[in-house]
Amino acid sequence: MARTQVERLFPPGRVVALVLVAVLVAALVQLRLSAQPDQLTVPPGAAAGDLSLAPCEYRGEGGVRAADCGTLVVAEHPADPASRMIALPLVRVRASSDDAAEPVLYLTGGPGQSNLALPFADRYAEHHDVVLVGYRGVDGSVRLECPEVDSAIRRTTDILGEAFFREAGRAYRDCADRLTEEGIDVAAYGLVQQVDDLETARVALGYDRVNLLSESAGTRTAMIYGLRRPGSIHRSVMIGANPPGAFLWDAGTTDAQIGRFATLCAEDEGCRARTDDLAATMRRTAAELPDRWLFLPVKESNVRTLSLFGLFETAPGGVASAPTMIDAWLSASEGDASGLWFASVLADVMLPELFVRGQYASAASLDDEAARRYFAGGVGDLTNLGRAATAFGWGGGLLADAWPAARETDQYRRLRTSQVETLVISGELDVSTPPQVAEADLLPYLPNGRHVVLPGFGHTGSVFGEQPEAGTWLINEYFDTGTVDDSRYQPQRLDLTPDRTHGAVARTIVGLMVGLGALTVVMLLLLARRARRTPAPAARLWVAALLRSVGAVILGAGGWCLGALVVLTFLPGARVDDQVVVALSVGTAVGLGTYLAWTRPGRSARQRRAGVAAAAVGAGVGAWLGYDAGTGLTVLAGAVLGAVAGANLALILLDVGLSRRLWSGGPARGTLTATGSVARHNHGSA
Repeated sequence: MARTQVERLFPPGRVVALVLVAVLVAALVQLRLSAQPDQLTVPPGAAAGDLSLAPCEYRGEGGVRAADCGTLVVAEHPADPASRMIALPLVRVRASSDDAAEPVLYLTGGPGQSNLALPFADRYAEHHDVVLVGYRGVDGSVRLECPEVDSAIRRTTDILGEAFFREAGRAYRDCADRLTEEGIDVAAYGLVQQVDDLETARVALGYDRVNLLSESAGTRTAMIYGLRRPGSIHRSVMIGANPPGAFLWDAGTTDAQIGRFATLCAEDEGCRARTDDLAATMRRTAAELPDRWLFLPVKESNVRTLSLFGLFETAPGGVASAPTMIDAWLSASEGDASGLWFASVLADVMLPELFVRGQYASAASLDDEAARRYFAGGVGDLTNLGRAATAFGWGGGLLADAWPAARETDQYRRLRTSQVETLVISGELDVSTPPQVAEADLLPYLPNGRHVVLPGFGHTGSVFGEQPEAGTWLINEYFDTGTVDDSRYQPQRLDLTPDRTHGAVARTIVGLMVGLGALTVVMLLLLARRARRTPAPAARLWVAALLRSVGAVILGAGGWCLGALVVLTFLPGARVDDQVVVALSVGTAVGLGTYLAWTRPGRSARQRRAGVAAAAVGAGVGAWLGYDAGTGLTVLAGAVLGAVAGANLALILLDVGLSRRLWSGGPARGTLTATGSVARHNHGSA
């Protein structure tokens, strides 16, 4: 008797649906686990300077290499070993040779970004250990996340407006206050303390001296290290040097760098055919940016801000590629704003999650005084891309007073002479860290410094990414012998006619969104038609399973596309990746589609109403919870999987409830109708 009840409660179709739900839940769990970074903890009883290492593998350009991974313990206040302890991750990629020279310590830029990602470490690991020490406030047991700031960026429709600047300043203050209440001394996470962490790592690893390989904002750490611990450094290579005061883009220097692109444009046949003067064309377009592409609004402040980042690199492809950004501006001047629309949307998606904001603010406090001077007369002309990007990054200047300055910063706000042997490498076309800034503001303080300017190169990604053999030779030869040998570089010409443009990407994205949205509408219409017919029993089980799994996933993606198009067109203040937008659009399409795949002729009106409600609620709740399983772009995948699981589970529970009611109070193969009568049906359906 019990077996008969179980069989009726869980017929084959329902079992298949339960397995589907289990698989989807497992996928969501895996997505959640992969989205969460490993959280370091301080070992019990650990003291400052303790280092634990274990053999591990590091995957570089040439494959897997032997390495050591572990945890370094440092004091929150390096001068006070009795202060709270912080755990920092440390990776050492072992040198290939037995007679290794001084190790290479890598310092990434940002700030506010991880120091543990160096896929090309093996370029320098033949004769050197390569050491990555996680940055405090980003990689370690204390992470200075500021959701208040990220939220302020997400909520605004104008990231260059006075209202946003006020909100950003308030958000930074609120974040600093909250972290302080949690027991974190936010003033102990600046560049000076970062240098002390590196020195602690050097001592713990037993190295007499180290080489420094730094890029962009990381060169500031290298500069302070050279002043603070000159005896610990063998040689230093800085790529894209950013001296004190240069974390604010000067309008004139930005124009000068764009002028270099204009000169190259005049020498390029394809570019010359589109404009007589690239710089003048960009200035005119910046003064009157198009506010719409087709039916889609363009956020001017997003375009101005992101465009500077888009000019950083000269390497082909990618978002930050000068040829593609220049093409977008030229196209806009010709009446095609598709590329600038892409930049506008990309800014919405990228900017809120670009940095760990607390550490960004702590590192930036080196330039607080420079920022007050920069913004003394207001934000200035925001049609200048350098002024626009600076105003966004500094909250119109309010960041300088909103975040506590890092300790011991005052003595490094201006450079002093450093005797460390230093090679500065600059890209001639680098808009972020222009070579003329390094030449004028840094090299006079480096009597043992040399400067190599690479014609046709941009920011650090271009220096590392283009002609890598020549760059590897230059850097290794300098570390090993102190010789500056850039003879292996070949003349490089910037191609201003990219194979793939931002406009082409925009048209592809909108085409896919419109196509998936249309497919979703067609699928729902076909499902509604199918729901009015009774399929053959043999086909019912697997067809329903496919419709409620693969079909529902397609509906979820298409539903989001429809919702995103509505938001982009009519609600520019909302974000297409907002949790409400994603859950509502995905949940509606998945819930309706799953209901239509579940229902069939013969169900009572009461059952149909219950089915619609169950599928809608299940899909909506599942999409909301699934959204939280992912991060960044994976939130959409989580929402779709969650919606499909939720809708199916809700309908399974409804079916079980109906079956139990039927089994306990009526004939074995009937269904209670809305009026309480019995209708015949097949229990093999899920």
